[in-house]
Amino acid sequence: MNEQKTAVLIDSGCDVPRVVREQYDIRILPLHVLYPEKDYMDGVDIDPLMVYERFPEEFPSTSTPSLHEAAQALTALKEEGFEKVIAVCISSGLSSTYNAIRLASSDIEDLEVFVFDTKNISIGSGLFAIWAAKKLKEGLSFEKVTKGMQEKIADSKVFFYMDTLKYLQRGGRIGRLAGFVGEAFKLKPIISCDKEGVYYTVAKIRGSKFGKIRLLEEVVKYCLGHKVWIVVEEGGAHEEALAMEKLLEEHIVNKEILFEQQITATMAINTGPGLVGVAVMRV
Repeated sequence: MNEQKTAVLIDSGCDVPRVVREQYDIRILPLHVLYPEKDYMDGVDIDPLMVYERFPEEFPSTSTPSLHEAAQALTALKEEGFEKVIAVCISSGLSSTYNAIRLASSDIEDLEVFVFDTKNISIGSGLFAIWAAKKLKEGLSFEKVTKGMQEKIADSKVFFYMDTLKYLQRGGRIGRLAGFVGEAFKLKPIISCDKEGVYYTVAKIRGSKFGKIRLLEEVVKYCLGHKVWIVVEEGGAHEEALAMEKLLEEHIVNKEILFEQQITATMAINTGPGLVGVAVMRV
């Protein structure tokens, strides 16, 4: 426990790997992956490879933590001795987790909870939690950390290249017409989150080679003139992710590549295999 007695809590959609959570004592509230035989806990008893193995015959649904689960998580932190909580959530435009934690926190006495809507997704959200936990570890106060997070809302962005739009379409994340047009013309999309925290298409490129070149270009443009943290993510595309990591090493100067990882299961459901993503935080 840090000197400020402040816990950092994330939902599993923030995609912070276990080794980093353990390093900074970041706690997790899992989202749900629903198959007929079981309600799985994201990042606990299911991983993206399990989801890919069951495609295309089976498409699970997902759900966010309940109000009761959010209250349980906060109460457990209070009982552990924490006096404050920084709860980092994926975009409220894509998930109801932010509202669940916000509502649950209002009923818990003697626990100050700052619930942060990152307006982002996956490790683009998780980088805020890593930043906050690192600053707390360095001795920065709860007030300064939370103020800093609000000031940095535009400093984190994630770009995803995908082999197909059909999984986003099936999950209702894009319109049916957009998905049909993309598939018909074999367009490869690059997706990110806008200022409102909802998906938008950065670009559609014909062919995977040009799609990944465009992904690199978008990341380089966002990093220009800044010191940055970078995370490379993949969905069943390990070799492609390593190739992207090598390109980032060559083309971005003032950076620290934190890690490369598989995306979480709930992200895998909505994006499908063949994904390469790059998240950036300007620090």
